[in-house]
Amino acid sequence: MSISKFVGLDVHKETIAVALADDGRAGEIRFYGTIPNTQDSIRRLVARLSSPDVALHFCYEAGGCGYGIHRQLVDLGAECSVIAPSVMPRKPADRIKTDRRDAMTLARLLRSGELTAIWVPDEAHEAIRDLIRGRRQAKHDLVAGRQMLLSFLLRHGRKFAGRSNWTKAHWRWLGEQAFDAPHQQFVFGESIRRIEEAQQRCDRLDAMLVEALPYWSLAPLVQALQALRGVGLIVAATLVAEIGDLGRFDTPKQLMGWLGLVPSEASSGARTRRGTITKTGNREARAMLVEAAWSYRLPAREERRYRARVEGLPDEVKSIAWKAQVRLCQRYRMLAASGKPLPKVITAIARELVGFVWDIGRRMQPA
Repeated sequence: MSISKFVGLDVHKETIAVALADDGRAGEIRFYGTIPNTQDSIRRLVARLSSPDVALHFCYEAGGCGYGIHRQLVDLGAECSVIAPSVMPRKPADRIKTDRRDAMTLARLLRSGELTAIWVPDEAHEAIRDLIRGRRQAKHDLVAGRQMLLSFLLRHGRKFAGRSNWTKAHWRWLGEQAFDAPHQQFVFGESIRRIEEAQQRCDRLDAMLVEALPYWSLAPLVQALQALRGVGLIVAATLVAEIGDLGRFDTPKQLMGWLGLVPSEASSGARTRRGTITKTGNREARAMLVEAAWSYRLPAREERRYRARVEGLPDEVKSIAWKAQVRLCQRYRMLAASGKPLPKVITAIARELVGFVWDIGRRMQPA
C-alpha cells in the first residue's frame, strides 16, 4: 500500500518554499526548506522525496512563473496541481504572511481537498494564447495612440467634420494639419508615427494568427464558433484560447459562473439580495462575449458574408447558430421593451450566448 505525501510549493522568481504534509487527518505538517527555482533543484527535490511506497502530490499557486514547474513534475512522474489563488480558503483574522506559512498552508489544504485546481494548457495551446494576448496588447496600444492624438488635436481646437474617424477622409484631413510651433508639430508627427507602427504590429500579429490556427488542435472549434452571430475569427480564437477545454464544464451554468456572468448574491434567512455579475474568471473572454452580444440588437438574418463564413460547417452547428440568433434577438427586444437599462440587457444576452457556445463546444472534437 502506497503512502501519500502532500507537498506545497510557494513559488517565486528565484526561490521555492517547500512544505510537507503527511497522509491522514493527524499527519504532521512541517516546513522542508527553501530551494532555488531551477530545474536541477526541482529534480533533486523529487529524487529526495521519492520512494517506492510514497505517492507524491505537489501543488502551487498560478502566477507569473507559468506552468513550467507543473510540466517538469508531471514528466518526473509526480502528480501536480496548479491552484487558483482567487478561490483559495483564507482566514480573515490571519494577518501574518510569509513564504513558510504559505507553503505549509498549501500542503495542508491540498491534503484536505479544499483547493481548486485550474486547467493547465499544453505547450501548443499556450503558444496560441500568448499570440492572441500579444495581439490584444498591440490593439490596446493602437487605441491608446489614437486617443492621445485625438485629445491633442481637441486641445488645439482641431475637430474633424466628417462622419467618422480613421477613414480615408480622416487621414487626408490629418495630413493637412500644421502647427506654428515646431515642438507641437514634432509631437503631432510622433503621434501619427506611433499609430502607424501600432497598426502595422496588429496586422503582423493578425497574419501570424491566421497562419497558426490551421495547425492548432482546437481549430475546428474556432471555426464552428464563428457560426454564431457576432463571433468572428478574433472573438472565437480568444474564447477558445482563454477558456480552453470546454468539455470540463458539465453544464452551461458552470461555464457562465466560470466566466463571471452570473449575478452575485448575498442572501440570508428570509432575505434574498442579488447584485451585479460576479466578474470572476477570465476578463478577456467575458469582454469578447459582451462585444458579440451587441450584434443581437438587430433583427435575425443571414447575410452574404455570414453564409460564406459558415460554409462547410456541420448542419447541426448551423442549426444551433440559427436557433441562438432567433432566440437572442427576440430576447433583446423583450428586455429592451421592458425598460431595463441597456448594459443589463447586453449582459443578459451575453450570458445566454454562453449556453450556445457550450453546446457547440461539446459537439466539436479536437483535431
